[in-house]
Amino acid sequence: MTTSTHGHNTDNVVDLFSGKPFSDEFNRRIIRLSPELDGLEMLYANSAHPEKLFSVRILCWGLRADGEVVGMVPWLNDIVPCPDIQDPLNGHWQGYYDASVDDMFTEPPLHKVIELETAAEYYSCEEGEAEQANVIIQELPDSIGTHAVLAGDGSRTLVLKEVVSWRLHADGTLYGMLIDDNKVETTPVLPGDKSLYPATKENGFRYYFQHHIANMIKAEDPEAMAAMSILVDS
Repeated sequence: MTTSTHGHNTDNVVDLFSGKPFSDEFNRRIIRLSPELDGLEMLYANSAHPEKLFSVRILCWGLRADGEVVGMVPWLNDIVPCPDIQDPLNGHWQGYYDASVDDMFTEPPLHKVIELETAAEYYSCEEGEAEQANVIIQELPDSIGTHAVLAGDGSRTLVLKEVVSWRLHADGTLYGMLIDDNKVETTPVLPGDKSLYPATKENGFRYYFQHHIANMIKAEDPEAMAAMSILVDS
């Protein structure tokens, strides 16, 4: 079920689960996540290659407070809803893709919509929690091999670190969680571990890369290394 309110006055719009009015910005926040476990992808195009479509794996599906369900992908330095992606080459969303049946579509899978709506109603925030950034709603393991790119201290180097999980807070903020090796007490490090910290809190944080790009960098692929050089100089 979708109750998108783009381009409309939301003075009379209320949250589906709390029944309370909300602002345009507040109603777009993510309130619940569901992992993507069937390998569905996001398709996008950009102005540099208008004749091509590119794909990246979807990390999870997110339910906004206004009822809209969207695919979520790590994109540049954030995790964003697929329809909202932007990049320097004017990248824009084209739809979702199921490679197993060669099917492209623009609406989220119905089973994910039902799952998210049901879970959001069952696990709804207590009154007053929705605006509290310190209240953790969910933490999902990263299932697509996301890596964070960090600038080395005082040097022209970049470091790749695996993202262990993604943490959703009650105010809608989402953080990719990295391991602080100095705080590890038990292994393997799982979502919720005390040694995890948000990638975006790292002073040297630059971007998120999915595993195939990270593996190209580790293998010193010339094209990937050239892109890394640009990041170092930026």
